[in-house]
Amino acid sequence: MSLQWTAVAFFLYAEIVVNIILCIPFISANRWRFVFSWRIWSWLSPYWNKGFFAMIMVLVVLFIDAVREVQKYSGPESTQDASVNPNLYDNVHMKLFRAQRNLYISGFSLFLWLIMCRVVTLLNQTAITLDNSAELQAQVDAALKDVKQHQEKEQMFKEVLLEGEKSMAATKEQLKLELEKLSSRLKAAEEDRRKSNAEVEAMKRQAKGLALEYDRLLREHHQLQNQNPEDKKDQ
Repeated sequence: MSLQWTAVAFFLYAEIVVNIILCIPFISANRWRFVFSWRIWSWLSPYWNKGFFAMIMVLVVLFIDAVREVQKYSGPESTQDASVNPNLYDNVHMKLFRAQRNLYISGFSLFLWLIMCRVVTLLNQTAITLDNSAELQAQVDAALKDVKQHQEKEQMFKEVLLEGEKSMAATKEQLKLELEKLSSRLKAAEEDRRKSNAEVEAMKRQAKGLALEYDRLLREHHQLQNQNPEDKKDQ
């Protein structure tokens, strides 16, 4: 195996290990986000996109080269030449095997490279989503707490209002009773006043009659005094 394909093979093994570690279920997305927030990644971030596309270009070139080698040793010309010489036949099949091996290595390396980058992106997005969900849950809990407090205050207000209505009803009933008592007293006072007026009128009529009788008696007295002494003697 040449040096470049040895490097690609080690790169493939490293990708397999990294993808297995990234897919471990008991390591949460928040922990991976904490790991990805280390200072070394922020230092490498300006070069990340360039390195990512550069690695893709290298793997694509190696994959195309492996495809070309497979097609080269799978063609009819190589088979015809190899059928003449048995040693050449073994050599062609060995080269075809190496070309297919290199094709699989480069293809899986390219595939796992894309998968690894996608998994890292999804882990970051999942961690951000979990943080946002936690914040939203905290906001929802706070909103529910406020709603519960408002409901309790509203319930207390309703109870106070109900007690006030009951108190107002009792006060209204008491005032109604007091009004009825005052009305009855007013009617009794009006009846007493009517009786007093009637008695006063009767006393006035009686006094007027007495005055007339007094005047009559006084006139008779004057008449008797004014009679002649002769009349008195005759009598």
